[in-house]
Amino acid sequence: MELVSDISLIRGEEELFDRTAHLFVAATDIACAADDLYTWALSRPSLTRQGERLVRDKRIRKLYRPGVLLNEQTAQHLHRLSGLGAQIRIGTEEINETILLDERVAIMAGDEGKEVRSYSVISRPELVQGILSLFETAWLAAATLETFDARFADIRGETPQILEFLTTGRKDDQAAKSLGMGVRTYQRRVSELLVALGVTSRLQVDARARELGLL
Repeated sequence: MELVSDISLIRGEEELFDRTAHLFVAATDIACAADDLYTWALSRPSLTRQGERLVRDKRIRKLYRPGVLLNEQTAQHLHRLSGLGAQIRIGTEEINETILLDERVAIMAGDEGKEVRSYSVISRPELVQGILSLFETAWLAAATLETFDARFADIRGETPQILEFLTTGRKDDQAAKSLGMGVRTYQRRVSELLVALGVTSRLQVDARARELGLL
């Protein structure tokens, strides 16, 4: 099925999948920016299986926020894709869920908070090139998966306990003692965790951790 317009607004994942699945299969260059792994594409097992099977025949670039590395399962998934040939980078800047196919079609996700999420499917060349330029800028500023994963390897093991302390209001000195570290070390770990979660305040930790499936 071909897109009937160079800018199409689609409501819901069912319609989006019906309209674009063939584009994913045919594409040889796929660029994806997402806050986490739980995108609409990953909710489609058939599309995910095809993507993993064909990744060696495509140029795949995936850009994520650091939060994906706090969950052991999602971190392993990224390393598996990397092993198949996908290029994966981690950036700290906020990004909108976007997919670019062969630099000709862009799919941009709408507000996740709405009951039925909307998606814009864009094929107008000048708009696609603008979106591609934003992606390339974020891509160049991001670090490789290996670099970021090494940085967060230690904190990933401590994440469950630190999240529990933060969401239950445990004092820093008590939390640090429970983890067998100094208060300054604990506070540094908390700061690193906030960066990984993509939040700026401890008050935001609970909601964000639940979004990522960490609580």
